[in-house]
Amino acid sequence: MKHKSGFVNIIGNPNVGKSTFLNAVVGEPLAITTPKAQTTRHRILGIVNANQYQIIFSDTPGIIKPAHQLHESMMNFVKESFDDADILLYMIETGEKNLKDEKLFEKIVHAQIPVLLLINKIDVSRQEQLDEMVNFWKEKIPNAEIYPISALHGFGIDQVLHRIIELLPESPPYFGKDQLTDKTERFIVNEKIREKILKHYKKEIPYAVEVDTEEFKEEKHLIKIRSIINVERESQKGIIIGHKGAGLKRIGSEARKDLESFFNKKIFLELYVKVNKDWRKKAEQLRKYGYRE
Repeated sequence: MKHKSGFVNIIGNPNVGKSTFLNAVVGEPLAITTPKAQTTRHRILGIVNANQYQIIFSDTPGIIKPAHQLHESMMNFVKESFDDADILLYMIETGEKNLKDEKLFEKIVHAQIPVLLLINKIDVSRQEQLDEMVNFWKEKIPNAEIYPISALHGFGIDQVLHRIIELLPESPPYFGKDQLTDKTERFIVNEKIREKILKHYKKEIPYAVEVDTEEFKEEKHLIKIRSIINVERESQKGIIIGHKGAGLKRIGSEARKDLESFFNKKIFLELYVKVNKDWRKKAEQLRKYGYRE
């Protein structure tokens, strides 16, 4: 058997479980997951390696109608995922019957590559509802193979993986066989901190935040990290820090525990909060934080 390798790109509406699926197939919590929309902002690669194949999964932001430049950049990551995909995974959840961008939906329907439609969260649906969903989507996207799954509980994942391996093109690996992702350690740190902010803060606060890790020093038994939490308003800074610093301390403590588990080392984490006015609307700032126009 010749070696197979290819890009398997995951798209869908917000909160359908794309990042949960990525973490399940990779076996590591690469992508942060929360119940809030727009949790995923970047395109994140998760790489699954075996002797005879390499699957490069690509998690993308949930499809939304852009309200500012940050949103535009996020949707560019989605559009880009159509260009280099060998296999497209279109993920929906039970009860869902549309994609929030009709042009992207048309690209799925007319795709010249294999399309696997994953109906996620079947653990919270009835059999009659699932049967109705399967029939609806068979008619809606006749070119797609349909797989009911539960990414959270691992149901149906092996079946999807088996089919992906069958469909992969013959190719040498694109990445080193020991590589887990294309993202840097600093990116992982940024996302783990942002996940805690999404978890603990409501309304506009989580969406006005971007984390920037300025220092990542790895020693034999310890990693020293200094990260900046950027917000858009002075009032947001006060809310993040909290009374006598309690809010910032909670974020740091929870993020540190996750990072120690991920890197398998003790972590010394310093956190600061800085006002970076209207950063979501500034092209220069977006480029600095890894977003593209």
